[in-house]
Amino acid sequence: MEIIRREKDLKREFRNPVLTIGNFDGVHLGHRFIFQRVLEKAGEIDGESIVYTFDPHPVEILAPERKPLLITPLEEKLRLIEEQGIAVMIVAPFTEKYAGRPPEDFVKKVLYDQIKIRHIFVGHDFTFGKDRRGNIALLKEMGRKWGFHAEMVEAVRLEGTVISSTRIRELVARGEMKEAAKLLGRPYALTGKVIHGHGRGSRKLGFPTANLKPAGMLFPKSGIYAVWAVHEGRRYEGVANLGWNPTFQDQKFSIEIHILNFNREIYGEYLRVEFVERLREEVTFRGAEELIAQIKKDIAQAEKILKTAKI
Repeated sequence: MEIIRREKDLKREFRNPVLTIGNFDGVHLGHRFIFQRVLEKAGEIDGESIVYTFDPHPVEILAPERKPLLITPLEEKLRLIEEQGIAVMIVAPFTEKYAGRPPEDFVKKVLYDQIKIRHIFVGHDFTFGKDRRGNIALLKEMGRKWGFHAEMVEAVRLEGTVISSTRIRELVARGEMKEAAKLLGRPYALTGKVIHGHGRGSRKLGFPTANLKPAGMLFPKSGIYAVWAVHEGRRYEGVANLGWNPTFQDQKFSIEIHILNFNREIYGEYLRVEFVERLREEVTFRGAEELIAQIKKDIAQAEKILKTAKI
């Protein structure tokens, strides 16, 4: 997939470009349905499929007090969109100046003059430009004038629920990982570098853990989870503990993963943790022996769940 990170880098000619535009945080099933429409239309007219997105998330600039924690950071979003078969990804830096641009100016100077779009798909609730005046009606009106087609994609529902990034954030925050995975089309995941923790996992408890440091992402509700740990493309069964380790009275939130059948030293390396199911709340134990006994039960339960979980 070709990645273009600034509008001024839109220098080449695109072949019958078919485009969609949006934030696409989460790259969930609703987004993937739009991408499929883009790919189908591109195939029909021998065109190039293009996704136009923004970085950072517009709310971070327009209303930083309401800044959402991301479901997918930019690099993960790019990876997931590439997996869908999209040919070109345009990542526009979002600024206050960019937000103040009249929507007519953006359509004429970027979509039409630079990209020369033939067809554009947008979601049912998509707005853009100054005061959010741009919408599907404006795109259709300008399309009639400049010779491109604009089409709105209706909301995608699953079991009666509209699939949205907001809904997924709510489910993840409540620890409802199975429901979140249904809307995402995959397990919710955190990716980050493995850092040094307290060292008690191996030394005191006999269960070594990888401590993760993801940045700017939404954390699931604190507790114990059955997870897949993905390292260098290989998936391992695991148990994750998110929280404050009340038995040891920690004062700092941590994400610790015990990876089953894994004994490599991976400090400083990246690890992706895919959350399959929440097992229980964090609780305070009377001592290490009681905690060790519970960890063994957690591992057995996680193994049972992961044996039947879809990858």
